[in-house]
Amino acid sequence: MSSTNPIPSTAGKQSAGQPAPRRLRDTLVLLGLFALVMVGLIGLAAATGWEETRAQLAKLSMAQVGILLALSLVNYLFRGLRWHIFARKLGLPTGPFQNMRHFLGGFAMSVTPGRVGELVRMRWLKRETGWAFERTAPLVLVDRASDLTAMALILGLALAFSATGIAGGLPVTILALIAAFAATRPRLLSWFATMGHKITGRFARLWAKVRRASLSLSAFTSPTLMAIAALVGVIGWVAEGYAFHLLLMWMGADIGFAKAVAIFVFSTLAGGLTGAPGGVGGAEAAMIALLALEGVPLEVSVPATAIIRVTTLWFAIGIGLLVFPAAERSSLRHHHGLEKD
Repeated sequence: MSSTNPIPSTAGKQSAGQPAPRRLRDTLVLLGLFALVMVGLIGLAAATGWEETRAQLAKLSMAQVGILLALSLVNYLFRGLRWHIFARKLGLPTGPFQNMRHFLGGFAMSVTPGRVGELVRMRWLKRETGWAFERTAPLVLVDRASDLTAMALILGLALAFSATGIAGGLPVTILALIAAFAATRPRLLSWFATMGHKITGRFARLWAKVRRASLSLSAFTSPTLMAIAALVGVIGWVAEGYAFHLLLMWMGADIGFAKAVAIFVFSTLAGGLTGAPGGVGGAEAAMIALLALEGVPLEVSVPATAIIRVTTLWFAIGIGLLVFPAAERSSLRHHHGLEKD
């Protein structure tokens, strides 16, 4: 749902920030993905019996749905706070509300492959501060690395305290920690750029930008900073895992807090590994399969999976779509102000 070019050359030509045909295409992709997932879940619900599925859904009150959304909001706000901490550490002249607007608005681009659409935040920073993309790009790397670290820690602890394990749980935990570590190493990123230039013999300007980005990444090497970031991330993701635990209890399938959190986090990571936009499809399949292994029947696991994904991923996208226009307008105003100065 995003332009892949984070720094548009004609920012003032369209108030929306990207051409209408592209925005229409992105909207259609978003709706198509949502429709495909819903068709798959509806098919499973039909196979298990509509009456059973309807009975499970009827168990939830609006107040309970509100609690699920509130816990998801806790996750978004804590991770937004972490984004603000990183932005200040990098030296960006942005305030807390400004950074929260960027972070939440970027959720509108969550369903792009690898979430590359969230680089729109860099476009807003370019307009509002004048900072080049390669100076702010490390924000995305360190933010993603912090999420991986937090989720790996949660998964490892949840598996340790749950009565049964998850096949592949430990390797995924280790790989996530390794990926998080590698993504925040300035020397490794610089080496990657150098080797990339040597191997391809092309794109000299691109590799030079990557090397410059590695310099900015050095601002985030403090163990204290990364420990605080990991703690903030853990609180946020545990809130959503707890929401999944509550949902299963309300639907009569209490598998324990630790196991519910482990399944939620593992499925989210597994969905991301598929490369599908927002992990759509992969996360749902993993969640239903893991719940089945715990003896949760399809008439419970299917609606539970649908509800938790709507109240987490799709709720975030909804917030992003609401904040996105305001972020675009604000960034354009700042951009025009910088041009006048």
